[in-house]
Amino acid sequence: MLRPLIAILCLLCMPAAAADEQVVLGLSQDRVAITANFDGSEILIFGAVKREAPIPSGPPLEVIVALAGPSEPVTVRRKERKLGIWVNTDSVLVDLAPSFYAVATSGPLGAILTDTEDLRYRISIERAIRSVGAAMNIRGAQDFADAVVRIREDEDLYSIREDTVAVDEQTLFRTSIAMPSDLTEGDYVARIFLTRGGEVISQYETLIDVRKVGLERFLFNMSRQQPVWYGLMSLVIAIAAGWGASAAFRLLREK
Repeated sequence: MLRPLIAILCLLCMPAAAADEQVVLGLSQDRVAITANFDGSEILIFGAVKREAPIPSGPPLEVIVALAGPSEPVTVRRKERKLGIWVNTDSVLVDLAPSFYAVATSGPLGAILTDTEDLRYRISIERAIRSVGAAMNIRGAQDFADAVVRIREDEDLYSIREDTVAVDEQTLFRTSIAMPSDLTEGDYVARIFLTRGGEVISQYETLIDVRKVGLERFLFNMSRQQPVWYGLMSLVIAIAAGWGASAAFRLLREK
């Protein structure tokens, strides 16, 4: 009786077997610097699939790359026209919404990822946004989360880029993701998923650091840490700019 128990305990204590296929990732850059002339950036994501055995038969290997900016709560309000005036009526707190979210895939997302796996890993845009329960008296609560998606898609902050990941011989993959100029500062999470038959077989995660540098960093820190001095400096600059423009216009008119 004791020997079977010991054998079971040994099996439980053994480390889990490594996945048959694993991601080996590379990035063109793991740090994005936001400067005065920053007009966006493009991140090249490339990698390979490490195997301990030959390529499995059956469905081909597919790759999904998801890049998410810092998440924060968003309060969404609904406006309605009452007595000829647009007023705020209902509001819902969307618990967490990424400031930027892009998904690049090697095929149609619905074909290479099952709904169950999407629910588990929160890959699609709708699943990446987490919304708390709304009050019972608020109708169409899901519309508020949909509004966040729609607005940020119009601003090119959210996007699904199907068939943009190139996969060579089910071993090498690469894609590029364009990032807009109005990036939110913080850590951006890049997640890479390998799928077969719609099931996730391996995943990898890394960070991309996005920070303001130089004068932008100084002004940003000053506005947060010393708001009074920042306001006075802005006022002085505005007065000086107005006086300078007025003087220049007066000289031109005299001539």
